[in-house]
Amino acid sequence: MIGFALIFPGQGAQSVGMGLDLWRDLPEARATFAEADAVLGFPLSRLCFEGPGEELTRTENAQPAILTVSIASYQTLAARRSLMPKYVAGHSVGEYSALVAAGVLAFCDAVRLVRRRGELMGEAMPQGKGTMAAILGLERETVKKLLAEANSFGVVEVANLNCPGQIVVAGETNAVAEAMRLAKAAGARKAIPLQVSGPFHSSLMRPAADRFAVELAHVDFYPARIPVVANVTAQPVTDPNRIRELLVEQIYSPVRWEESVRFMVAAGVKTFIESGPGKVLSGLVRRITQIPRITSLEDELRPKEAIAISGEV
Repeated sequence: MIGFALIFPGQGAQSVGMGLDLWRDLPEARATFAEADAVLGFPLSRLCFEGPGEELTRTENAQPAILTVSIASYQTLAARRSLMPKYVAGHSVGEYSALVAAGVLAFCDAVRLVRRRGELMGEAMPQGKGTMAAILGLERETVKKLLAEANSFGVVEVANLNCPGQIVVAGETNAVAEAMRLAKAAGARKAIPLQVSGPFHSSLMRPAADRFAVELAHVDFYPARIPVVANVTAQPVTDPNRIRELLVEQIYSPVRWEESVRFMVAAGVKTFIESGPGKVLSGLVRRITQIPRITSLEDELRPKEAIAISGEV
């Protein structure tokens, strides 16, 4: 397959039961889950398969769980096909899955890092003091203007630029509530509060980023075998030291997903393959561009006859 990119989902894609079919059917997946359980010192695999959902959704659990399912999917396909994507990219914590696929991080280091990343992000603000919301149906400039007005209620900033008409904001709870009110008054189709434990990808996460930089300094990073399109810049990066810097910035900076996809398409990507639980990113890519083929590792692992019958091309 020529001109394809592998993309990896972030927090919010988790669901109880994720990865169970992979674990049951494929030895590569079982090995990945076993390694995660050993590294973390508790049965993450059981949490993925059985829940409870409240525990799985906790930031410090959801992040390593999504990474593990994503890499179990990736390694399963890589064991059966020669995979050399043009680019890899991940949304928020999904960037760590991309870095494992690109050979920048060992999986054991990545799963340990994202567990600690989740803990630090969850600790950065007292529970209930910060939150996030998705604003649907408004242009970027309109959202920026209403955020400037809502800032009189506290800090509120753009956190994710996901696709046209879908922008996530993050900040102090009262300011986010005011931003939602202003968005609805400005004609937003929806303004939806997100079930998260903090204002991720905002300047309020700088204390977590500073502490996480110390964790990153003790982990080996290697030059990327495949260019990684970074959340912070929406540009490819291969230098391990620069990647380490960008991972610190990523914690308090917006995820520039729409720009990342547009860059990859302009650079010749014709197919996006999503590796991980759910198909959230596939939906976003479809709203960004009509050019590429979009599929998932679940689809790629199905027999060719099944793919043909389903009408996929």
